Amino acid sequence: MSLDKYLPLTETTFYIMLALTECGHGYVIMQRVEELSEGRVRIAAGTMYGAIENLTKQELIEAVPTEDKRRKVYQLTHKGGAVLKLEIERLKGLVKIAEQIGF
Repeated sequence: MSLDKYLPLTETTFYIMLALTECGHGYVIMQRVEELSEGRVRIAAGTMYGAIENLTKQELIEAVPTEDKRRKVYQLTHKGGAVLKLEIERLKGLVKIAEQIGF
């Protein structure tokens, strides 16, 4: 199965997946995204949980067992990690092309 069908990732999805290279619940993910993006990307709760639902359905992230019954904790799956790596390579390629033409 080709993972290219998941690309390109939206900026929000990219940051959520990047944040989930370490386990976290929704609020932690929102904080990590803001930190990783240096404040450029802020995710509202509704957007966050819609994205989590979609990423879970696509098997790019998964819930992990936790003793805290009030919060679901998520992590990137192996498939999600592979998709994230493909997206990073795709973005590097775009930057390389831009640099080749003088930008």
